[in-house]
Order: sequence, then C-alpha cells, then structure tokens
Amino acid sequence: MNAADAALNIRTATEDDFGFLAAHDPHITIVMLRAKVAAGEILLALVGDEAVGFLRWGWFWDNTPFMNLLFVVDSWRGQGVGARLTAHWEARMAQNGAEFVLTSTLANETAQHFYRRQGYQDIGGFVLPGEPLELLLYKALRPL
Repeated sequence: MNAADAALNIRTATEDDFGFLAAHDPHITIVMLRAKVAAGEILLALVGDEAVGFLRWGWFWDNTPFMNLLFVVDSWRGQGVGARLTAHWEARMAQNGAEFVLTSTLANETAQHFYRRQGYQDIGGFVLPGEPLELLLYKALRPL
C-alpha cells in the first residue's frame, strides 16, 4: 500500500507522538522538541495509527515560515507522503497570512530535487566551516 492508496491523515503532533518524533529527530534537543510540539510546530503524517512522517518548522527572521525538517519513514519514501506534508504545511502557512515560505538543504543531498519538484526555487546559500553549501530555497504562496 502507498500513500496514494492509503488514507493519509495529517495533523498537528501532540505529546502522545513524542516517542516517534524523538526516535527520528536527532537534530534538536529533547527540550527543544518538546517546545516545538507544545508550540504546534510539527505536523505528523499517519496511515491508520502508524506514524509515517513529520514536518517540523520554525520562523526565519521571527516572521517567515521556515521548514526545518521533513522526515518520511524509509518504507514510505517516494509515495507522496513528503509532498502531502509539504502541501499541507504550505496551505496552513498561507491561511495564516504568509506570502512565502523557506527551507534549506545541503547541496550534496538529493532533497534539493524534491523541493524543486514542489515548486521551490534556489535563492542563495551559505557555507559553514567544514560543511558543503547549504542551499536556501523559496516558494511563493500567492502571486507576487
């Protein structure tokens, strides 16, 4: 079964989802992860009762939605879960008045191709010492 065939449900993550999130998000501290859940800044994708992915975001310049992490369980990758999570998040951000959203990915990661297929455009980048280029990507949510 894939996401196109399955009833994929997307909702805001709750404290009950913390075990799944903590197991799959080594990028932030447990304290920060709990704060993100409490702030409602994580969307969870489920098929039935099974969590299959999540999207975590924050705020660039404290006013611009910035997707920090998009994660899909290996067995569900390539089946539309990431695209549906991203579209759901973008719609929510647009409803809240955002004119555009941002994300980033390393230039040596294949995620850049996924984001471009979702309509994101490269708008710059930066290099941290010892790291590859971090690409900054932009997507307008309404016509300019």
